[in-house]
Amino acid sequence: MHGLGNDFIVVAGERELPEGASGLAVQLCDRHFGIGADGLVYILPSDRADFRMRIMNPDGSEAEQCGNAIRCVAKYVYDRGLISKDTVTIETLGASVQQLQIAAEGGKAAKVRVDMGEPILNGLAVPTTIDLNPVIGHPIEAEGRTFHFTAVSMGNPHCVIFVDDAASFDLHKWGPLLETHPLFPRKTNVEFVTVASRTHAVMRVWERGAGPTLACGTGACATLVASVLGGLTDRTATVSLAGGDLLIEWSEEDNHVYMTGPAAEVFTGTLA
Repeated sequence: MHGLGNDFIVVAGERELPEGASGLAVQLCDRHFGIGADGLVYILPSDRADFRMRIMNPDGSEAEQCGNAIRCVAKYVYDRGLISKDTVTIETLGASVQQLQIAAEGGKAAKVRVDMGEPILNGLAVPTTIDLNPVIGHPIEAEGRTFHFTAVSMGNPHCVIFVDDAASFDLHKWGPLLETHPLFPRKTNVEFVTVASRTHAVMRVWERGAGPTLACGTGACATLVASVLGGLTDRTATVSLAGGDLLIEWSEEDNHVYMTGPAAEVFTGTLA
């Protein structure tokens, strides 16, 4: 399945995260010797929500949260009749229980609106090593170049950097350097962003544990939050990623961030 080209191997039927899931993710997510994906996602039972999601990165590490993956999970359970309503709650590792609203077409989930919860802006809680709340426009140096970033957690850490041309920015050079920078004790996702208007931003992402991907839902949410904190966009805006667009809203009423976007199923199979 994929959300705007951010693709996942989705596994259902297990009771718990199986032993060896980390190694299996490394094997299966390899695009040359495996199935190929940006992550291995397990849909598990939950005693707090309708379902529980666990996601392993291609390098074998576990992600706390993933906005595109959670939309895929919602589509999976809706399309297969595992729920009989247009709302679903999903427990995640980093963001507790999230509620999703499904918009269906022809009996299948077409778009999913996700309550991503409140952004975490305290630098130490993101986490960074910076004792500020919030961390806005903070300098970070890599290979002699200084960037300025805003730190946001959406259940997982993000480093948002505004640049002149995100579409052509050298992700492969700067992404891994910033992902593993000492300012981020648990590493970080890195977003390079160009604001086109008050209601539109363009983002490219280097994902922690995965590298460059076509989309990152939590990254799009972090991008909007950082843009609002910097006075660059309104609280509702379209974030354009390499794989397509997400509509992101940071509500003044409840301080929650809401993400709306599609999910698609590509194929099913059985692993021998």
